[in-house]
Amino acid sequence: MSESELTPTTLKSAWDKAERQRKDLATFTDYNSTSYKTAVAEALSTVSTCKDIINNLSLFSVNEILEDVSTSSLQFILVDAYRGDLLLKQHDRATRLTTLHSARAAYRSFLSLCDSYALLGTYEKKAYQASDKISATVFSEILPDAAARRNAKIERYKEEKELKAKLDQLSRITESPNIDDEEIRSLYLAQIQLGVMQSLQQLEGIYLEIDILGRAPSEEQLLQQRQRQQEEDERSRRRKQDEKYSDKVDPSEIFYKANGRPLLSSDGKPLRPFTLLSNREIVKGGVFGPGHRLPTMTIDEYLEEEKKRGGVIEGGGEQSGMQPEPDEDNLDLADQETYKARQWDEFTEANPKGSGNTLNRG
Repeated sequence: MSESELTPTTLKSAWDKAERQRKDLATFTDYNSTSYKTAVAEALSTVSTCKDIINNLSLFSVNEILEDVSTSSLQFILVDAYRGDLLLKQHDRATRLTTLHSARAAYRSFLSLCDSYALLGTYEKKAYQASDKISATVFSEILPDAAARRNAKIERYKEEKELKAKLDQLSRITESPNIDDEEIRSLYLAQIQLGVMQSLQQLEGIYLEIDILGRAPSEEQLLQQRQRQQEEDERSRRRKQDEKYSDKVDPSEIFYKANGRPLLSSDGKPLRPFTLLSNREIVKGGVFGPGHRLPTMTIDEYLEEEKKRGGVIEGGGEQSGMQPEPDEDNLDLADQETYKARQWDEFTEANPKGSGNTLNRG
């Protein structure tokens, strides 16, 4: 398109096309689909064409004030904000860092134009000036106090919500055939104000993402890590394979020693005849064995061992109630019995029956 063909009518036509394309993007749900990526590229191309026309027509100048800008031209102030939005919708990992810097430049160009027309509030102006420095903490440095930052975010959220409601109301008014220039101008200014708020939010996200990508390993480093991991996996696989299919004698106790004598000398020479068995044969040999431990002694042998350990108490039964016949020739035993009987008689005389039960006496 030649410069002679760049007219306000051409700009209006391209702008309307860009607006339709931007609204169509909201209907997509799969952001990784080829159709979505194509739609983003087409919308970005149209917006870029609008910017070229605006620059060639010199619609805006730093030497004029907001009142010098015609109502029909006010909406075109948003062109760089739209470019930034569309750039961020491109998610190619290989070019992501470059895309972030391009989007940052677009948003700052929009904020710069707004600043020249005194469209930035106190906070917005500070944030725009601070955004010249690429840092993840650039916006938190404006309000160092965490509580103040939280309150500021809440206020900006409320302002954005109110502004969207105002835009919705103004949009319905502008659909009337009797709309006047002042109401249209109010609509465009509200759109610019909302664009300022959203651009600062996007800049904050861009700086955080740039910081994260700066800490992430490069593609070359990731490739080297994958190669090292593959080599380590291959070594591990071979090591396990060697352990499973080794031709060496099994170094278990079964093969090294039997009857207290070693099978091999220190230099690997056999000291006596032996038979090599695979693990499969060893397992096979135990298939038909008993599923329980067989006894190692008889019941009588077990009881004899328990008696030796003092684990058997003898006596009991009918025999335990029978008194043994006294041995009349054992005078010492007779004296002991006589002494015990005398003690019992003395105890019963001193403690008559029932003398200890005083609980139920009146």
